Amino acid sequence: MAGLNHGIDETLPKKPPRYGLLFYVGASGLLIAMGIEAIAVAGRQLGIPLLGALEIIQTAILLTASAAMLSATLTDAHATVKLVVERLSPRAQSILHRLALLISAAFFACLAVAVTWLTIDAWNDFEHSELLHIPYRPLRVLVIVMTTAIALTLAYKAVRPSERSKSV
Repeated sequence: MAGLNHGIDETLPKKPPRYGLLFYVGASGLLIAMGIEAIAVAGRQLGIPLLGALEIIQTAILLTASAAMLSATLTDAHATVKLVVERLSPRAQSILHRLALLISAAFFACLAVAVTWLTIDAWNDFEHSELLHIPYRPLRVLVIVMTTAIALTLAYKAVRPSERSKSV
């Protein structure tokens, strides 16, 4: 019967999932995008198009993607491929993992700097979407906050003491 549990240890008590603010921000973005798209499709079929649907959906996806990236970073849930790394020694794996975290942190830091630069450059311009006039300034600030948070999280994970060194 051990083969039927698919490697799940049934002796451990099951913890209910804990959903934080990022989950609800991402879920609300998905619900908004899905609802607007459903209304837009129905409206097109009925001959009553929903103008600006794409702009609303793009804004909702920005919320969802930002929340998802930060959430995945905080919970170490990014997809990883370990075909080569798993054959290395634990020390080499740790070094390469930290190096990957630092490179990722540098990438997100550069992204945050670039968006900050664009935001500062266009701060006094009233940039907005064409149909619904959704302002870009708060969306850019959101991207700056999220990319900075991701960069700082990755940098912290790269320099924090490893679990192995704590037990020694």
